[in-house]
Amino acid sequence: MTNLAPASPSRARHPYSPVRATEAGLVYISGQLGIADGDIVEGGIAHETRQALANLQNKLASVGLELRHLVKITVYLASMDDRNAMDAIYQEALVEPLPARTCIAVAELPYKARVEFDAIAVRDGA
Repeated sequence: MTNLAPASPSRARHPYSPVRATEAGLVYISGQLGIADGDIVEGGIAHETRQALANLQNKLASVGLELRHLVKITVYLASMDDRNAMDAIYQEALVEPLPARTCIAVAELPYKARVEFDAIAVRDGA
């Protein structure tokens, strides 16, 4: 079987919605990596975390929401050794009340990323 995955994120075309809003006010954001200018940012977990959170924030903004609207985040790490460094950036970016969260280590992330976030947000009043 041939691996059909593109070599870089800039060439990726995936069969999913990056953001999906429901009539009930829930908004689902697909996994966000630390990608800028078509590639994973360099500099390690802190830089990737900042960029992945910025990408998450941009997806929220595309439907008129902010990070404060998040109610659930799942964090995928390539190594639990990166958890403390990721947490430091995570805590700088998010405001109280913090969203519920699951943090898991995975065998591999796309494009050799070290961190990925997916999330659920809710519109005010929903």
